Amino acid sequence: MATTLVRPGPPTQRTPQAHKAHKAQQTLPALRHLGPNWYACVMGTAIVANAGATLPYQLPGGRVACQIVWALSAIALATLLTARAGHWLHHRDQARAHLLDPAVAPFYGCLSMALLAVGGGTLIVGKDLIGTGAAVAADTVLFTAGTAIGLVMAVAVPYLMVVRHKVEPRQATPVWLLPLVAPMVSAALGPLLIPHLPAGQPREALLLACYAMFGISLLATLLMLPLVFGRLIVGGPLPLALTPTLFLVLGPLGQSTTAVNQLADMAPQSIGAPYAGALGAFAVVYGVPVMGFALLWLALAAAMLVRAARNGMGFAMTWWALTFPVGTCVTGAAGLARHTGLTAFSWLAAALFLALVTAWLLAAAHTLRGLFTGRLLPR
Repeated sequence: MATTLVRPGPPTQRTPQAHKAHKAQQTLPALRHLGPNWYACVMGTAIVANAGATLPYQLPGGRVACQIVWALSAIALATLLTARAGHWLHHRDQARAHLLDPAVAPFYGCLSMALLAVGGGTLIVGKDLIGTGAAVAADTVLFTAGTAIGLVMAVAVPYLMVVRHKVEPRQATPVWLLPLVAPMVSAALGPLLIPHLPAGQPREALLLACYAMFGISLLATLLMLPLVFGRLIVGGPLPLALTPTLFLVLGPLGQSTTAVNQLADMAPQSIGAPYAGALGAFAVVYGVPVMGFALLWLALAAAMLVRAARNGMGFAMTWWALTFPVGTCVTGAAGLARHTGLTAFSWLAAALFLALVTAWLLAAAHTLRGLFTGRLLPR
């Protein structure tokens, strides 16, 4: 029997690109799975402090509790910014893949909102701990960075959806709203800086800039929301894990109501008559109907959430969608209570805040458990 000898070939050589990709996967592997959706944890924590500090009813020790929660959000933001920098440094291929994934790219809007929420909280409650001067400086930096990133993402993500992403109508989810809501968060939190600007044109410029961002976000949301609602009517319920994202629709509704009320507060010291009075009236004329629609959507989303829970919905990071959007409705209702004097809006703000705290405790507890067990970020 003849024997055939086969000369062994040279060892397989990796290309430089393949070698870099392999090395990246071996470096801090947990960071590879750290997507931009994690900024929702920061947003959801910061809004608890911000909303709690602006409630019409304040309980003893409530201010201290809000300070503690704000400090947690600031620590979480610093930690996450560092980790995400490591993600881009060591797993750049994955980071780019996220931008090209239509299911992940919209979450890049969360970076802007996390910066803005923590920055706003710095002026609302953080100033008690670090002083007003430091709080103004910190919020100025965070507001500027968050606004710039939010405006870029409000253009970049829809551009990628049109040019690079291949999406179908059945893929429409409320997640698509995330990059469009970011300018509205700037519009709602920008007024906090107005009293710290020189009187005259600087204040008026920021006031009108916030109204411009209000328009950017509102009109873009009005274009996107019919796609989301149409997908629900035609395509049926969302997958169980995505059901909590229905609450994201509350974000532009509650945040826009908050924005018009916050801007109305600053209008008298920023712009002359007759605009200051008109903007105060606009806060109520706009805010009340939008809050009504927000409550309608809240009831629909809650019914869908109960249905999903009965069908076996487990924990996912989408649970954080139950926090920030609800928090914006708290601040919106508190603003309407302030401008209308109606006790009903004060009670509404308090009831929504209880729901917000409950959702935050559940999401935070499950997230910490998932981190410790390695379920959320595999090692």
